[in-house]
Amino acid sequence: MTSLSAAPVGAQIRQWRVRRRLSQLELALAAEVSTRHLSCLETGRAAPSREMVLRLARRLDVPLRERNRLLTAAGFAPMFVARPLDDPAMAAARAVVETVLRAHEPFPALAVDRHWNVVVQNRAVALLLDGVDPALLAPPVNALRLALDPRGIAPRIVNFAAWRAHLLARLGQQIAASGDDALRALAHELTAHGEGAPVDDAHGGAALVVPLVIDTPLGRLSFISTTTVFGTPVDITLAELALESFFPADAATATALRGAGAAAAAAADSAR
Repeated sequence: MTSLSAAPVGAQIRQWRVRRRLSQLELALAAEVSTRHLSCLETGRAAPSREMVLRLARRLDVPLRERNRLLTAAGFAPMFVARPLDDPAMAAARAVVETVLRAHEPFPALAVDRHWNVVVQNRAVALLLDGVDPALLAPPVNALRLALDPRGIAPRIVNFAAWRAHLLARLGQQIAASGDDALRALAHELTAHGEGAPVDDAHGGAALVVPLVIDTPLGRLSFISTTTVFGTPVDITLAELALESFFPADAATATALRGAGAAAAAAADSAR
Protein backbone atom coordinates (compact mmCIF):
# COMPACT_ATOMS: atom_id res chain seq x y z
CA MET A 1 0.00 0.00 0.00
CA THR A 2 1.33 3.45 -0.90
CA SER A 3 1.88 5.65 2.18
CA LEU A 4 0.11 8.99 2.28
CA SER A 5 3.34 11.00 1.97
CA ALA A 6 4.48 8.96 -1.06
CA ALA A 7 1.13 9.09 -2.88
CA PRO A 8 0.41 11.47 -5.80
CA VAL A 9 -0.87 14.85 -4.72
CA GLY A 10 -4.40 14.10 -5.91
CA ALA A 11 -4.58 10.93 -3.84
CA GLN A 12 -3.28 12.83 -0.82
CA ILE A 13 -5.93 15.51 -1.23
CA ARG A 14 -8.62 12.86 -1.45
CA GLN A 15 -7.32 11.07 1.66
CA TRP A 16 -7.33 14.32 3.64
CA ARG A 17 -10.85 15.05 2.41
CA VAL A 18 -12.05 11.61 3.51
CA ARG A 19 -10.27 12.01 6.85
CA ARG A 20 -12.14 15.28 7.38
CA ARG A 21 -15.40 13.55 6.41
CA LEU A 22 -16.17 15.98 3.61
CA SER A 23 -17.82 15.16 0.32
CA GLN A 24 -16.34 16.48 -2.92
CA LEU A 25 -19.22 18.94 -3.10
CA GLU A 26 -18.59 20.26 0.42
CA LEU A 27 -14.86 20.75 -0.20
CA ALA A 28 -15.46 22.26 -3.62
CA LEU A 29 -17.86 24.81 -2.17
CA ALA A 30 -15.49 25.67 0.68
CA ALA A 31 -12.53 26.05 -1.70
CA GLU A 32 -14.62 27.85 -4.35
CA VAL A 33 -13.82 25.40 -7.15
CA SER A 34 -16.08 23.21 -9.24
CA THR A 35 -16.68 19.63 -8.18
CA ARG A 36 -15.56 18.56 -11.65
CA HIS A 37 -12.21 20.29 -11.24
CA LEU A 38 -11.75 18.85 -7.75
CA SER A 39 -12.54 15.39 -9.08
CA CYS A 40 -9.94 15.85 -11.83
CA LEU A 41 -7.36 16.93 -9.25
CA GLU A 42 -8.03 13.93 -7.01
CA THR A 43 -7.82 11.44 -9.87
CA GLY A 44 -4.72 13.02 -11.38
CA ARG A 45 -6.41 14.13 -14.59
CA ALA A 46 -5.48 17.72 -13.72
CA ALA A 47 -2.46 19.13 -11.91
CA PRO A 48 -3.10 21.70 -9.16
CA SER A 49 -1.32 25.03 -9.08
CA ARG A 50 0.69 25.95 -5.99
CA GLU A 51 -2.10 28.31 -4.95
CA MET A 52 -4.70 25.57 -5.35
CA VAL A 53 -2.69 23.15 -3.20
CA LEU A 54 -2.47 25.74 -0.43
CA ARG A 55 -6.14 26.69 -0.75
CA LEU A 56 -7.32 23.10 -0.45
CA ALA A 57 -4.88 22.45 2.41
CA ARG A 58 -6.28 25.43 4.33
CA ARG A 59 -9.87 24.30 3.81
CA LEU A 60 -8.92 20.78 4.93
CA ASP A 61 -7.00 22.09 7.95
CA VAL A 62 -3.95 20.10 6.90
CA PRO A 63 -1.03 20.49 9.37
CA LEU A 64 1.83 22.66 8.08
CA ARG A 65 4.23 19.71 7.94
CA GLU A 66 1.79 17.84 5.72
CA ARG A 67 1.20 20.93 3.55
CA ASN A 68 4.88 20.77 2.67
CA ARG A 69 4.39 17.16 1.57
CA LEU A 70 1.42 18.15 -0.57
CA LEU A 71 3.49 20.89 -2.23
CA THR A 72 6.39 18.51 -2.85
CA ALA A 73 4.08 15.88 -4.32
CA ALA A 74 2.68 18.55 -6.67
CA GLY A 75 6.18 19.49 -7.81
CA PHE A 76 6.61 22.67 -5.77
CA ALA A 77 9.15 23.65 -3.13
CA PRO A 78 8.11 23.29 0.52
CA MET A 79 6.83 26.54 2.00
CA PHE A 80 6.96 26.06 5.77
CA VAL A 81 10.13 25.87 7.85
CA ALA A 82 10.63 23.82 11.02
CA ARG A 83 13.15 25.60 13.24
CA PRO A 84 14.12 24.23 16.65
CA LEU A 85 12.86 26.36 19.51
CA ASP A 86 16.44 27.33 20.43
CA ASP A 87 17.09 28.71 16.92
CA PRO A 88 17.96 32.46 17.10
CA ALA A 89 15.05 33.17 14.75
CA MET A 90 12.72 31.66 17.35
CA ALA A 91 13.99 33.78 20.24
CA ALA A 92 10.81 35.83 20.53
CA ALA A 93 8.56 32.77 20.42
CA ARG A 94 10.69 30.90 22.96
CA ALA A 95 10.58 33.95 25.24
CA VAL A 96 6.78 33.91 25.05
CA VAL A 97 6.67 30.21 25.94
CA GLU A 98 9.10 30.59 28.84
CA THR A 99 7.25 33.66 30.13
CA VAL A 100 3.92 31.83 30.12
CA LEU A 101 5.37 28.77 31.85
CA ARG A 102 7.23 30.83 34.43
CA ALA A 103 4.19 33.00 35.15
CA HIS A 104 2.16 29.86 35.83
CA GLU A 105 4.35 28.92 38.80
CA PRO A 106 3.87 27.69 41.48
CA PHE A 107 1.55 25.50 39.41
CA PRO A 108 2.96 22.98 36.89
CA ALA A 109 3.10 23.74 33.16
CA LEU A 110 5.05 22.36 30.23
CA ALA A 111 5.32 22.65 26.45
CA VAL A 112 5.18 19.53 24.29
CA ASP A 113 5.71 18.87 20.61
CA ARG A 114 3.40 16.97 18.24
CA HIS A 115 4.56 13.61 19.67
CA TRP A 116 4.14 14.74 23.29
CA ASN A 117 7.87 15.10 23.84
CA VAL A 118 8.59 17.73 26.50
CA VAL A 119 10.31 20.78 24.98
CA VAL A 120 10.44 22.98 28.07
CA GLN A 121 8.83 22.91 31.52
CA ASN A 122 8.59 25.13 34.56
CA ARG A 123 10.05 24.34 37.97
CA ALA A 124 6.78 23.17 39.46
CA VAL A 125 6.67 20.11 37.16
CA ALA A 126 9.47 18.52 39.22
CA LEU A 127 7.00 18.04 42.07
CA LEU A 128 4.98 15.62 39.94
CA LEU A 129 8.04 13.59 38.94
CA ASP A 130 8.97 12.32 42.38
CA GLY A 131 9.88 8.62 42.17
CA VAL A 132 9.85 8.42 38.36
CA ASP A 133 12.27 5.88 36.84
CA PRO A 134 15.31 7.84 35.54
CA ALA A 135 15.01 5.92 32.25
CA LEU A 136 11.80 7.83 31.50
CA LEU A 137 13.55 11.14 32.19
CA ALA A 138 16.24 10.58 29.55
CA PRO A 139 15.67 12.85 26.52
CA PRO A 140 13.41 12.92 24.69
CA VAL A 141 11.07 12.87 27.69
CA ASN A 142 7.58 11.88 26.60
CA ALA A 143 4.75 13.34 28.69
CA LEU A 144 2.31 10.53 27.90
CA ARG A 145 4.81 7.84 28.89
CA LEU A 146 5.45 9.71 32.14
CA ALA A 147 1.72 9.65 32.83
CA LEU A 148 0.76 6.13 31.78
CA ASP A 149 3.86 3.95 32.14
CA PRO A 150 3.99 2.09 35.49
CA ARG A 151 7.56 3.37 35.88
CA GLY A 152 6.28 6.94 35.71
CA ILE A 153 3.67 8.74 37.79
CA ALA A 154 0.91 6.22 37.02
CA PRO A 155 1.13 4.41 40.40
CA ARG A 156 0.53 7.74 42.19
CA ILE A 157 -2.46 8.85 40.08
CA VAL A 158 -5.49 8.26 42.28
CA ASN A 159 -8.02 8.31 39.44
CA PHE A 160 -5.72 6.53 37.00
CA ALA A 161 -8.43 4.79 34.94
CA ALA A 162 -10.26 8.07 34.27
CA TRP A 163 -7.05 10.01 33.54
CA ARG A 164 -5.79 7.22 31.26
CA ALA A 165 -9.06 7.24 29.32
CA HIS A 166 -8.86 11.03 28.99
CA LEU A 167 -5.29 10.99 27.65
CA LEU A 168 -5.90 8.11 25.24
CA ALA A 169 -9.01 9.86 23.92
CA ARG A 170 -6.97 13.01 23.24
CA LEU A 171 -4.32 10.93 21.54
CA GLY A 172 -6.96 9.23 19.42
CA GLN A 173 -8.31 12.62 18.33
CA GLN A 174 -4.82 13.72 17.31
CA ILE A 175 -4.32 10.55 15.26
CA ALA A 176 -7.66 11.04 13.53
CA ALA A 177 -6.79 14.65 12.71
CA SER A 178 -3.19 14.10 11.60
CA GLY A 179 -2.85 10.47 10.52
CA ASP A 180 0.57 10.53 12.22
CA ASP A 181 2.15 7.05 12.26
CA ALA A 182 4.40 7.87 15.23
CA LEU A 183 1.36 8.87 17.29
CA ARG A 184 -0.38 5.68 16.22
CA ALA A 185 2.61 3.64 17.43
CA LEU A 186 2.65 5.58 20.71
CA ALA A 187 -1.05 4.87 21.22
CA HIS A 188 -0.47 1.16 20.59
CA GLU A 189 2.34 1.16 23.16
CA LEU A 190 0.42 3.05 25.83
CA THR A 191 -2.91 1.27 25.44
CA ALA A 192 -1.48 -1.80 27.15
CA HIS A 193 -0.73 0.16 30.33
CA GLY A 194 -3.52 0.03 32.88
CA GLU A 195 -6.00 -2.10 30.96
CA GLY A 196 -8.67 -3.28 33.34
CA ALA A 197 -7.80 -0.73 36.02
CA PRO A 198 -10.82 -0.05 38.29
CA VAL A 199 -12.52 3.29 37.73
CA ASP A 200 -12.36 5.65 40.71
CA ASP A 201 -15.65 7.60 40.75
CA ALA A 202 -14.74 9.65 43.82
CA HIS A 203 -13.27 12.40 41.64
CA GLY A 204 -15.64 12.10 38.69
CA GLY A 205 -19.41 12.05 38.82
CA ALA A 206 -20.71 15.60 38.57
CA ALA A 207 -17.27 17.09 37.80
CA LEU A 208 -17.17 19.35 34.75
CA VAL A 209 -13.77 18.06 33.64
CA VAL A 210 -11.57 15.06 34.36
CA PRO A 211 -9.08 16.14 37.04
CA LEU A 212 -5.60 14.78 37.60
CA VAL A 213 -5.58 13.57 41.21
CA ILE A 214 -2.08 12.57 42.29
CA ASP A 215 -0.17 11.79 45.47
CA THR A 216 2.95 13.94 45.84
CA PRO A 217 5.47 14.85 48.58
CA LEU A 218 3.05 17.69 49.43
CA GLY A 219 0.18 15.27 49.83
CA ARG A 220 -2.74 14.53 47.53
CA LEU A 221 -3.17 17.23 44.89
CA SER A 222 -5.92 17.74 42.32
CA PHE A 223 -5.47 19.58 39.02
CA ILE A 224 -7.52 20.78 36.07
CA SER A 225 -5.51 20.87 32.85
CA THR A 226 -5.77 23.25 29.91
CA THR A 227 -4.06 23.30 26.52
CA THR A 228 -2.83 26.45 24.76
CA VAL A 229 -1.55 26.68 21.18
CA PHE A 230 -0.19 29.52 19.03
CA GLY A 231 -2.97 31.22 17.12
CA THR A 232 -1.38 32.04 13.76
CA PRO A 233 1.85 30.07 13.36
CA VAL A 234 3.65 29.82 10.02
CA ASP A 235 6.55 27.82 11.46
CA ILE A 236 6.04 24.06 11.80
CA THR A 237 7.58 23.88 15.27
CA LEU A 238 5.25 26.57 16.63
CA ALA A 239 2.24 25.04 14.89
CA GLU A 240 2.95 21.73 16.60
CA LEU A 241 3.72 23.16 20.04
CA ALA A 242 1.16 22.86 22.84
CA LEU A 243 1.36 24.33 26.33
CA GLU A 244 -0.13 22.05 28.95
CA SER A 245 -0.98 24.00 32.12
CA PHE A 246 -2.26 22.53 35.38
CA PHE A 247 -4.48 24.61 37.67
CA PRO A 248 -5.53 23.70 41.21
CA ALA A 249 -8.89 21.94 41.22
CA ASP A 250 -9.44 22.70 44.90
CA ALA A 251 -8.35 25.14 47.60
CA ALA A 252 -6.12 22.61 49.37
CA THR A 253 -4.04 22.09 46.23
CA ALA A 254 -3.67 25.83 45.67
CA THR A 255 -2.61 26.40 49.28
CA ALA A 256 -0.07 23.57 49.25
CA LEU A 257 1.55 24.70 46.01
CA ARG A 258 1.63 28.37 46.95
CA GLY A 259 3.24 27.45 50.26
CA ALA A 260 5.85 25.29 48.54
CA GLY A 261 6.52 28.03 46.00
CA ALA A 262 7.01 30.65 48.70
CA ALA A 263 9.37 28.36 50.62
CA ALA A 264 11.42 27.67 47.48
CA ALA A 265 11.64 31.40 46.72
CA ALA A 266 12.76 32.17 50.26
CA ALA A 267 15.41 29.46 50.09
CA ALA A 268 16.67 30.81 46.78
CA ASP A 269 16.88 34.36 48.21
CA SER A 270 18.84 33.21 51.26
CA ALA A 271 21.28 31.30 49.05
CA ARG A 272 22.17 34.43 47.08
